[in-house]
Amino acid sequence: MTKKGFQNNIQRYKCASCGKTFQGGIRLDAVIIWRQYTEGKQTYSQLAAYYHCSMKTIQRKIDSIQPVPNTTFPKTANVLMDTTYFGRKLGLMVFKDSITGSILFKQYVKQETNILYLNGIEEITRRGIKIQSIICDGRKGLFQLFSNDIPIQMCNFHQVAIIRRYLTKKPKMQASKELWDLVLLLKSTDKESFQGGVSEWHSKWEDFLNERKIDEKGRKRYVHKKLRSAYRSLITNMPWLFTCYDYPELKIPKTTNAIDGHFADLKNKLRNHNGLSIERKKKFIDEFFKA
Repeated sequence: MTKKGFQNNIQRYKCASCGKTFQGGIRLDAVIIWRQYTEGKQTYSQLAAYYHCSMKTIQRKIDSIQPVPNTTFPKTANVLMDTTYFGRKLGLMVFKDSITGSILFKQYVKQETNILYLNGIEEITRRGIKIQSIICDGRKGLFQLFSNDIPIQMCNFHQVAIIRRYLTKKPKMQASKELWDLVLLLKSTDKESFQGGVSEWHSKWEDFLNERKIDEKGRKRYVHKKLRSAYRSLITNMPWLFTCYDYPELKIPKTTNAIDGHFADLKNKLRNHNGLSIERKKKFIDEFFKA
């Protein structure tokens, strides 16, 4: 065969014997283009340049692909669950197994609510997965929704974040400094040491916490409201901060960091494809989280 021409990165050949023309070179395979787009972080323009075609052609190839959801799940799971947002109009709630790393379920949401988390847990159960523990943030009323038979671990990272919002990273009052230093030990200390430390802190600063003053309307108000709120948050969530120590055989993680890392990776990849419509963004997410 002899080379006849080169156009759009496709080589054309002509058989010297029969005169028949053949094509060779890079073909526009939708599956390969989809992988280059989602896994290789290639943009429309980069793919169009590589294949020597228009961006609309690349877009049509990508639009023709439908992500295939995963249908194989573990028999038992430690369920990590959390929600992230992509702008104001699109939220994503994800449920992940900390043991296998499998995505068990996901749903698009406008707003993070307790009932949606409950719906997700019920859907996981319907899929035949035995939930041996749940790891989640400290949303008010969330823990009480689930069966008492399921151990619940509150994410230690979220607890630290709650205290930080009340005290800031660099509190000025000595009582706040000592409580903040204690909270920073949460990820590395054991249950008895932490609970003992909080109890000692409260004994030392109880009178300070209870200080009041009379406002302009003649009513008594607590002086250190944010410090009281920080302490109250710790005491309220304490029963769920060390569940992993009560059930060592289940290997329950202390945080939802494994799912937060997934969110960060997804958002980094989506930054390469700014300007996507909501539907195309959902399609990209469906490929990333096959559940």
